[in-house]
Amino acid sequence: MATYVKFQQFVEDLAHGVHDLETDQLVVALMAGAPSVSLDAVLADITQINYANLSSRLITTSSGGQTSGTYRPILADLTLTASGAVATFRYIVIYNDTPTTPADPLIGYYDHGSNVTLANGETLTVDFDGTNGLFGLA
Repeated sequence: MATYVKFQQFVEDLAHGVHDLETDQLVVALMAGAPSVSLDAVLADITQINYANLSSRLITTSSGGQTSGTYRPILADLTLTASGAVATFRYIVIYNDTPTTPADPLIGYYDHGSNVTLANGETLTVDFDGTNGLFGLA
């Protein structure tokens, strides 16, 4: 998986108690164009692809906790499966679907490095780091 990049607003949202990363529902959003880490704060700020032919984008949080003062949310890998042609995308955004104020705050994203297209029956696995977690918060 490519390197994780956090949205700047995520830091403030954490400080204000917007996220409970062990119980809130995290979701993947897919984009063709690059997000802005300094301007984008909620899902409504980004342009997503059409998901009509794509399986569930819900992420399962396996565990979360701190070790030696660093908190790491551990996420289960997510396999996206196409049931028809899926629009081209490159960026895999993680957002929190649970909060209502603000609604759908952005957390971070991965740049796949090149465009991805999925035809009927094809899959893409979002391979989260099962050891180091989505990120380390110290």
